[in-house]
Amino acid sequence: MNVAVIGSGTMGNGIAHVFAQHGFSVALIDISQPALDRALATITKNLDRQVAKATLSEEDKAATLGRLRTSTSLETGVAGAGLVVEAATENVDLKLQIFRDLDQYAPADAILASNTSSISITKIAAVTKRPQQVIGMHFMNPVPVMKLVEVIRGYATSDAVTQQVMELSRKLGKTPTEVNDYPGFVANRILMPMINEAIITLFEGVAGVEEIDTVMKLGMAHPMGPLQLADFIGLDVCLAILRVLHDGLGNPKYAPCPLLVNMVMAGRLGAKSGEGFYQYTAGSKDLVVAERFRR
Repeated sequence: MNVAVIGSGTMGNGIAHVFAQHGFSVALIDISQPALDRALATITKNLDRQVAKATLSEEDKAATLGRLRTSTSLETGVAGAGLVVEAATENVDLKLQIFRDLDQYAPADAILASNTSSISITKIAAVTKRPQQVIGMHFMNPVPVMKLVEVIRGYATSDAVTQQVMELSRKLGKTPTEVNDYPGFVANRILMPMINEAIITLFEGVAGVEEIDTVMKLGMAHPMGPLQLADFIGLDVCLAILRVLHDGLGNPKYAPCPLLVNMVMAGRLGAKSGEGFYQYTAGSKDLVVAERFRR
């Protein structure tokens, strides 16, 4: 099966990586050629890391890269694809337009999947003429490492398409989990309120950044504290998901903390902007609390 992946950012290049590594021919599509070049460099670096750890041979690395091609044209990139995975920015209007275009350009029998972490698959499917072939494939970051794929059934997604996507996920060495299409699905419906509550705990002065994360790491055996995880995900992404939950479920418990809103407005988005609850310096792995939150 030929696979097309739309979006060459962190999630898109990771998804393209795992499909290519497991024998699929992959077209990675983005409107920006420099972004595609950076994605290929990232994939190469991640493959080199696997070679260094002896989990991949040099021959397999070369074969993986040989299965990848890039395109700045959606129409050209999806031609001949049996599966298209959209991994664009978590923006409803953008995703709906992409799926309108996919419905026009992708082969009639192609499965159209979204990597969305919270947006309704039913809503996405409704802009196509093939809602039975639209499904969610929510990969976790970093994609080459994390085993889970949330497989989200829209209201009209067929049993056959669901089973095919579950099986494809297993072929990638992943563990697929089937869930129904409600705001936040399972992962973010549980995770985002926890992150939001950690931010509220900081906002109300109950404890500091490091203290909150330490309690969750040592007390609840989380590998990463919720504030560090929020930085890693991106505070803008956390805010967008909380707003989807708040709007979709109408429950005030999902209302984003004002501190989170202000940080996003100020451009403090976490690791990708260099500062969130922690500050990030290129080449350093030290975890340093952002100056604003030092006690």
